[in-house]
Amino acid sequence: MKNFNWGHGMVIALLAFIIFILSMLFLFPNGQKNSEMVTENYYEEELKYQDVIDAKGRADQLQEKPVYSQDKNGIKITFPKEYDNSNATVKFVLNRTDDQNLDIHKSVQLDMNKSFLIPAQVLTPGNYTLRLSWTKDKKDYRLDYDVIWK
Repeated sequence: MKNFNWGHGMVIALLAFIIFILSMLFLFPNGQKNSEMVTENYYEEELKYQDVIDAKGRADQLQEKPVYSQDKNGIKITFPKEYDNSNATVKFVLNRTDDQNLDIHKSVQLDMNKSFLIPAQVLTPGNYTLRLSWTKDKKDYRLDYDVIWK
């Protein structure tokens, strides 16, 4: 039997390192999931982000804010009862956190109860970010909610 020397130690260390790296690639493939950007126009939206910050600030100052609820029919967003929607436009974006193909973008009209419904048929179970934005009297407002649809 040959004596163990530093050359053998180097070869064993190198082989152990290679086995470690390969095991990381094959045992933990989570890094290969959909790694998509949240939006296609990232840089253009970044330049407009101060408007988003201002809209969120205005929405945070509201006494009563729109709220969302879930049931078997879908996700219902309800505005406060005293909200006058005669000169308002309401938009929502429902971003799926793991697959942008499941995103939903819509402009909606509020019904007589000052609410609207995102039907369950267009939703798939998972995590969403609901971005609710509306313009009232030429002022923008925006609220973001984390939603888990089951």
